This record gives sequence, structure tokens and C-alpha cells, in this order.
Amino acid sequence: MPEIRIQSDLPAYLAVPEGEGPWPAVVILFESFGDTADMRAQADRFAARGYLAVLPDLYGGRHWLRCVRKAVRDLLARRGPTFAHIEAARSWAAGRDDCTGRVGVVGFCMGGGFALVAAAKLDFQAAAVNYGVVPRHAERVLAGACPVVASYGGEDRTLPGAAAKLERALTVLEVRHDVKEYPGAGHSFLTESDGLVPAPLLAVGKVTFGLGKGKEQAPEAWERILGFLDGELENGSTT
Repeated sequence: MPEIRIQSDLPAYLAVPEGEGPWPAVVILFESFGDTADMRAQADRFAARGYLAVLPDLYGGRHWLRCVRKAVRDLLARRGPTFAHIEAARSWAAGRDDCTGRVGVVGFCMGGGFALVAAAKLDFQAAAVNYGVVPRHAERVLAGACPVVASYGGEDRTLPGAAAKLERALTVLEVRHDVKEYPGAGHSFLTESDGLVPAPLLAVGKVTFGLGKGKEQAPEAWERILGFLDGELENGSTT
């Protein structure tokens, strides 16, 4: 069954590749709207590529409006229950008999911020950061990070200069990385948020976040992201 429970307060969605393992795994960290159909589709995308894909419900089944503020507090503090749940998902995936033991983390929006911090804080072998906030004092926070592939939209006004800031920090730290800003792309250009943003906020989101812009660049970005992870996580199913 795709719906599982990693621990009593941590439900999750699991997507398993066809055929026989073992496979590398990815822990997928959702955007602010939580465990949506689109986030599950991202897990399915990774399973089709040959990854065990685990999407932990970091909100514990509760509505996103009740949980997002607390999650953001954990992100800014770089500690707290959200990171404990991410580690629980990582450890659970790595310990499965059908996993090679190599686990990456993939995050979108808010989840991208968590993925970036987790790249240094937890024992992941690779991280894919999609329009995630870059922490203050990035060179200190990201010391010892695993390899990182990161994607940002040039029209996302909420993250001005984020790609350049991350590029500088990872270069100084000598962390293997691939950071790219896509001109003309906005926030969430890799995912589908239609129907998730309340109508009164949608117009504001299009101006401030650039929502809906640059989705034609998503296929190239995905091939770049998946290619990077394949190499770092030794995904033999693609060779």
C-alpha cells in the first residue's frame, strides 16, 4: 500500500519502482501546502526513475494552514520536530531491505529550505533543492554538506539572489554542486499549484512569486536534477 506510517505521528506516501531492488531512496519534502496530489506525483516520478520515494507528511495529517507556521519556525531555527521527522524518514528508508542504503533528499519551496539544511545536518548522500531559502551564514550552516543540485526561478521575487548566494557558499566550502537560476521562471515552476492557492492570493502570488511562469523550462530542469542524483546516489537502473 502506498500510504504507510513511519512512526505513530508520521504518516507517509511510499512509491516503489517496478521490478526487483535494491534501489537508492529519496525523501521528498513537500511545499507549504503539504501532502498534495502533485507532491505524490513527484514521488511517483522518482519511483519511475528507479528510486524508493518516501513523502513524509510533516504535518501529521493536519491541514497546512494549522501547521505551516510551526514548520517555518523549525526551519529558521534549524532544529525541532520537523527535522526529527525528516531524520526518521531517512533512517526508515535506508534501513529497508530493498534500499541500497544511499538516500537523497528532495525539497520544494519550504521543503527546499529544509532539504538544504538537511544536506549538512543529516546523513543524506545528495540533495535536490528547488527554490528553497538559503540560510543566513550559509558558509557556516552548510559546512560538511552532501552534494547539492539546486534550481531557482529568475522571476521569483521572494528569493532574490538566492542562486548566486548558494553558489558562492558551496564553492567556498568545496561541496560538489550544480546551482542554476532559470531566467523567466517563477516560484514553483517545477510543480503544479493550481487550485492550492486561495483565489484572493493568487494574483499577488503571480506578481510576487512569479507563479505560473517558466513551466516550459521544467523538462530540462528535471533531466538536470535527475541526472545529478543518479550519479551521486549510484542509481544503476538508469545506466
